Amino acid sequence: MVRIQDDFFEAVNGDWEKKAIIPADKPRTGGFSDLSDDIEEWLLDTTAKWQEGRSLPNDKVLNNFIKYHRLASDFQARNQIGVTPVLPIIKKYQSFTSFSDFASQISELEDEGFTNAFPFGVEPDFKDARTNVLWAGGLDILLPDTTYYTKDHPQKAELLAKFREEQETLLPKFGFSESETTDLIDKYLLFDARVAQVVLSQEEGHEYAKLYHPYKWSEFVQLAPELPLNDILSSLIGQLPDMVVVPEERFWKNANQFYSEEAWPLLKAYLLVKITNQFTAYLSDEIRISGGIYQRALTGLPEAMSQEKSALYLATAPYNQAIGLHYASKKFSPEAKADVEKKVASMIAVYKDRLKSVSWLKEGTRNKAITKLNTIVPHIGYPEKLPERIYQKIVSDHDTLFEAAVKFRKIEITHAWNQWHQSVDRSEWHMPAHLVNAYYDPQQNQIVFPAAILQKPFYSLDQSSSANYGGIGAVIAHEISHAFDTNGASFDEYGSLNDWWTKEDYAAFKVRTDKIVEQFDGIDSYGAKVNGHLTVSENVADLGGLAAALQAAKNEEDFSADQFFVSWATIWRMKARPEYMKLLAASDPHGPAKLRVNVQVKNFNAFFDAFHVTNGDGMWLAPESRVQIW
Repeated sequence: MVRIQDDFFEAVNGDWEKKAIIPADKPRTGGFSDLSDDIEEWLLDTTAKWQEGRSLPNDKVLNNFIKYHRLASDFQARNQIGVTPVLPIIKKYQSFTSFSDFASQISELEDEGFTNAFPFGVEPDFKDARTNVLWAGGLDILLPDTTYYTKDHPQKAELLAKFREEQETLLPKFGFSESETTDLIDKYLLFDARVAQVVLSQEEGHEYAKLYHPYKWSEFVQLAPELPLNDILSSLIGQLPDMVVVPEERFWKNANQFYSEEAWPLLKAYLLVKITNQFTAYLSDEIRISGGIYQRALTGLPEAMSQEKSALYLATAPYNQAIGLHYASKKFSPEAKADVEKKVASMIAVYKDRLKSVSWLKEGTRNKAITKLNTIVPHIGYPEKLPERIYQKIVSDHDTLFEAAVKFRKIEITHAWNQWHQSVDRSEWHMPAHLVNAYYDPQQNQIVFPAAILQKPFYSLDQSSSANYGGIGAVIAHEISHAFDTNGASFDEYGSLNDWWTKEDYAAFKVRTDKIVEQFDGIDSYGAKVNGHLTVSENVADLGGLAAALQAAKNEEDFSADQFFVSWATIWRMKARPEYMKLLAASDPHGPAKLRVNVQVKNFNAFFDAFHVTNGDGMWLAPESRVQIW
């Protein structure tokens, strides 16, 4: 039997892990996943009743969802139609005779929602978070991270072989001959390798403050002289932009490798493979399953999702916020909402007290931090309103699944481009209420907690206050802590990129965050090594969240350190496939679940006192090595 003093995570979760079974269509099971699976079952049951005409909602948006779900679930019709809807689109791409021919039609392809290798979008300006501006990203890569492209990466050859197997299965179903298939795959992978040489790694991409590279539009267009950027943007937003933010500066300084007549043979193959794969989830069941071979290999899934589940997830995607609102109305009581709102207020108050007592901050920086804390806007349970564009997603009686899907994509794309130079809508959530998750938005200085996460094991009116603080309390404080992590610390109370620290204070902050990097960096996780730099912002948020939640729990009369720390270990219990854990180690800014428990609790004296951990125990960490930031 594993002792708490030697492996806290294993001692709390070991018996559960021995009995836990990972569903065949999932990469993991555990705290977050168990809740998600329960919600999935509820949605399957609810939507099945709707399809049978029972317990129908009195809601126009949900009634359109029901129609769309019916189309997604009709595999007889989908199998009969097969790949037919995509064939004319493929022919269009085959007809492009040159790069300039293709480039002249990029804006049309963008309007239609079809693959176009045009990684532009509209997002809030880092320097003025109230306004949306143009951003120029980089192209996506096939493997999980740029680090996978080194010659000696242990998974590179295996994953590329799986991708080739997937495409050799899929492309012939769309009419490509054996020789055409081989040629397309070879050229696609050559193009992908080019992209991987210059795009940001996962580690680089998660250092937000370093991504802000504004360019005057007239100077930016010179980076890609063969790409008619003026014509494309004039078509998409009605005029030339004044500036563009370029986080992928290295990519655009090498733009001729991707947007030129020289690159055209590779780019054309890349586009043809992309467009062939773009709609596999909407076609026949055979195509749906074939189109997931690579992704299943990446995450270790032994089988594809069932028709019933795949239809549900496909159908809910355009209506996610409405589904979430319906879920919250059934599953999240006003009493629970009021109680969680009270907990959020108490966590902010505790955080404020802790900021006031941080000895290594000068008064000016501390006051600005408290100002930022005072202006955090919490959103609990569900949004007050649905996005206006969701009401435009109307399913006509004559629509096929593919036609409706394309129509919905156009609505979203039109909305996205219409946000250029408009005020940021701070009322819109980036998660639906039925998603088991939470987030902090540094550019809006908001914390958001969907209804789905506000239940056991994270939270319950039936749990002790210490258990709730070790669960949802620590999650709430984690999100608050993101305002002061290695990314959030660069943004002010308005969400704008603004250096509000003294040099001395930021240097003291970095000394502490570097210690967090050291605590995690290089630890083995299923044969992969944890990247302490990639995970630092989340680890800092975990540490700050635990510290604030622990203080809040201590303020209650029934405080129990045992219940607090056991609750923290319980919410992170997870049993996962090795392939999935290797993927997370390479690409996820969060540390592995076990380390989020075992490494973090060692930073708290209360943990050692509660469980009588002493020098020589596996969980021991010398006092001088324990780290506290907030």
